[in-house]
Amino acid sequence: MGVFASFDGPARAIRCGLAICGTVRRFDLEVRIGVHTGECELVAGKIGGIAVHIGARVAALAQSGEVLVSTTVRDFVADSGLQFEDRGVHTLKGVPGNWSLYAVARNRRV
Repeated sequence: MGVFASFDGPARAIRCGLAICGTVRRFDLEVRIGVHTGECELVAGKIGGIAVHIGARVAALAQSGEVLVSTTVRDFVADSGLQFEDRGVHTLKGVPGNWSLYAVARNRRV
């Protein structure tokens, strides 16, 4: 099962993802979350476009209980106090190029 959500900023998306991971863990559940930011399209009342596709591919590569982000997101939130751990370079199915991905570090309160 997957859930899609949009936010007015990537730091809010990350913090929401961290809160979700922490909350569901209390119920012995694990989720994996991917965050990407970019231009989206509204088609027939639904949000779509390459940015949505990339976000889904990032989420698919996240480990259980992890918030995984693209380089784009990491760069946008540089002054937010969030910290990241390098998860290497990946190819994303259906997306050109190679993508560096980063897990949000949990060792700091945000």
